[in-house]
Amino acid sequence: MKHPPRRLRRLLIAAGAVGALTLGVLTALPTTNAMAATGCSVTYTTNSWSGGFTASVTITNVGDALNGWTLGFTFPDSGQRLTQGWSATWSQSGASVTARNMSWNGSLATGASTNIGFNGSFTGANPSPTSFSLNGTVCTGSTSPTTPPPTTPPPTTPPPTTPPPTGQTPVAVNGQLRVCGVNLCNQYGRPIQLRGMSTHGIQWFGQCYNDASLDALATDWRSDLFRIAMYVQEEGYETDPTGFTNRVNTLVEEATERGMYAMIDFHTLTPGDPMHNLQRARTFFAAVSARHAAKNNVIYEITNEPNGVSWSTIKNYAEQVIPVIRANDPDAVIVVGTRAWSSLGVSEGANHTEIANDPVNASNIMYAFHFYAASHKDNYRAEVERAAARLPLFVTEFGTVDYTGDGAADLTSSGQWLDLLDRLKIGYANWTFSDKAEGSAALRPGTCNGSNYTGTSVLTTSGAFMRERIRTPDNFPTS
Repeated sequence: MKHPPRRLRRLLIAAGAVGALTLGVLTALPTTNAMAATGCSVTYTTNSWSGGFTASVTITNVGDALNGWTLGFTFPDSGQRLTQGWSATWSQSGASVTARNMSWNGSLATGASTNIGFNGSFTGANPSPTSFSLNGTVCTGSTSPTTPPPTTPPPTTPPPTTPPPTGQTPVAVNGQLRVCGVNLCNQYGRPIQLRGMSTHGIQWFGQCYNDASLDALATDWRSDLFRIAMYVQEEGYETDPTGFTNRVNTLVEEATERGMYAMIDFHTLTPGDPMHNLQRARTFFAAVSARHAAKNNVIYEITNEPNGVSWSTIKNYAEQVIPVIRANDPDAVIVVGTRAWSSLGVSEGANHTEIANDPVNASNIMYAFHFYAASHKDNYRAEVERAAARLPLFVTEFGTVDYTGDGAADLTSSGQWLDLLDRLKIGYANWTFSDKAEGSAALRPGTCNGSNYTGTSVLTTSGAFMRERIRTPDNFPTS
């Protein structure tokens, strides 16, 4: 059977939080020796609700390498209090707050960053701090424009004092996820990154998703995430709504049995206007959210790659579909596609500000970003870096090859992309866990006709690269 090539995709950028304070660099006065001056850069972002807020703090060392650090700042309002922190040892005395490194993030090479955070309360105003110091060096800066905050607080479950037992699945460790600030956070309120694989169209490659292949994905690849790509057109859902809904439900159950997170992808591509499928989306998401409402491992991606339409059209679609899911599943994370093939408009000359200035009116959502490493490089990565301070981003699809989904794997660009996503704790799903005869497929052609999916002998260049990246330890934070 001939399968249509992937449409042109370019990069998307999303990232986000609400209320950002970007602090510039202040270096110490020169000394008499030749060592580099100490310096630091801090970005402080917040999400607020009535009487409470979450703060995310990214520290960048721009001076000599550090082996141990202490961050200090002062709350501007006397009613602001630290209530729970993570990724550092936090303390407050009066209005002064101190964060000291943990054992695993105390070493900061020159140019290296680490992210820490806390929940807080306030009784008056909730202004952002305007001065931070790192090991005695002051980092100063100015407040960036902010957008209205969400109204739903983050989870407040106290973190455990000991790490989870080894061998637990990603879902067993992290539990119910939610968006906090610009991050995806686990049940302990700690930012995490999910790494995994996407199916190809289940109407074409359904034979690739069986007990043996999913066992390999969960145990050999050690994947956190399984994205289920259900095309709506192109011989997909519209041809058999009941049958495709059942197929998706079965694959969600299979992922659940193996302790992986399942992302249900409503794979719209042609036509690019999501409103064309609005009623289908309402019907489909009403069914699957009712089926899986009691699960804590399901993420909903409500439109894959909108194209040829404005952000306002996509936002309108999202604000009609999200309530359908929320009626059954009020806690699940929902991912919204963005214009120009989920490039946040970048592929049509726009950038992330069109979303940041007019976000979807819903809580606990993220925005999709897609890239193909051989086609989308430094300028796209730079925009992701900028956007990541303002919007919560999930890379729900990317390839190691060019925008067609084919060609040679560009492992240099792919490595640069994944290094960036790792540093920003942005989750991702690689396209694709299939044996299609194209460069982006992880499995060699014909693999899905057999029963062996483990090891590297069945993998393409792209598959071997992705398996090696995904199977490295997650080290999910729980304290």
